[in-house]
Amino acid sequence: MKILVANLGSTSFKFRLFDMEDERVLARGGIERIGEASSPWRFHIGENEISGTEAVPDHAVAVRWTLERLTDAGSGCLRSADEVAAIGFKAVHGGRYSGVQRITADVLNAMEAMNAVAPAHNPPYIAAMRLLAERLPEIPLVAAFETGFHRTIPAAWSHYGIPSDWSERLGIRRWGFHGASHRYIAERTAQRSARDDLRVISCHLGGSSSLCAIRGGRSVATTMGMSPQTGLLHNNRVGDFDPFAIPLVMDATGMSLEEVLHALATQGGLLGISGVSGDMRDLHKAAESGNQQARLALDVFVADVRRHLGSMLTALGGVDWLVFTGGIGEHGHDLRQAICADLGELGWNIDPQKNMAADGETRIDDGSSSTQIWVIPTNEELVVARQTYRLLKE
Repeated sequence: MKILVANLGSTSFKFRLFDMEDERVLARGGIERIGEASSPWRFHIGENEISGTEAVPDHAVAVRWTLERLTDAGSGCLRSADEVAAIGFKAVHGGRYSGVQRITADVLNAMEAMNAVAPAHNPPYIAAMRLLAERLPEIPLVAAFETGFHRTIPAAWSHYGIPSDWSERLGIRRWGFHGASHRYIAERTAQRSARDDLRVISCHLGGSSSLCAIRGGRSVATTMGMSPQTGLLHNNRVGDFDPFAIPLVMDATGMSLEEVLHALATQGGLLGISGVSGDMRDLHKAAESGNQQARLALDVFVADVRRHLGSMLTALGGVDWLVFTGGIGEHGHDLRQAICADLGELGWNIDPQKNMAADGETRIDDGSSSTQIWVIPTNEELVVARQTYRLLKE
């Protein structure tokens, strides 16, 4: 069975095509600037890499055109588009729908109701899914919601201190996100350790970041809450923030509530503190050149991760594996070193040489740790492919 996994942006389409018989990646690639006069694309099909530009007006055309390339007699890897059993999406927030769902009008309506709490994610996915359902009715569409992995979090760790009616009627709770990434870490650590009772803290650090406490493969606590704007500060999103500061900002600036929320979701986080960039690479360069705000942004990020690590540690009552994943988690050796600094009394002893040389899936503690410290590249697309495959088989 072949599964196409789609990662959508407002003007981009990225994909991986899996053969689920052996979970092999047959092809991967993406198309940028969808809707413009010329859309650049780059595909890896087997051992071949092809690229170019094409007029791609919308996401439905992007998928159809991609299928044509994948079935091309000269460079493709499929005999026909009929070999694609489904398109799986790493969807973010489905509100009353969670887990893995066939995409229907009701599912899309439920996603639309969550647009206000996932403004950067839900709208482009909804628009593209509706378009694909209309234009490609022959291909089943499946949404694997990021919130699904966190349904096992106990009530004590998921409730806010709000009127109970808000929780029960409006569904306001700590939903948690990055579910595909944390699920992959849960599965991979269990596989590596050959244990089904492992206590893991998964640190997904990237453009957006979250920590997850995992016991026996199940999420028991996480840092993100009702929306993907919460928890750790992100590249341009605020993270945790006192809502009672919002009226002060509105009074002082004359901004509307919508304008303040938009600023917190697009001009906050690392970008907001530094005034330079939300990209760690830019921040390191600026900090090395003496920019104190860039240095502050890096320091706040490290402190924020350490603060939340304490919360995850107490949720588990101890940690067997501490795992870094995501773009920053996998490549930010200096940040990993800073996050783990002076935590030897917790049994977290990072080895500076192993940490600096880490490439791919690597253990980076010094061997004396009671907690193993790992770098494990995540594979969210594979998780979505597996979830889509299981739904179709059922």
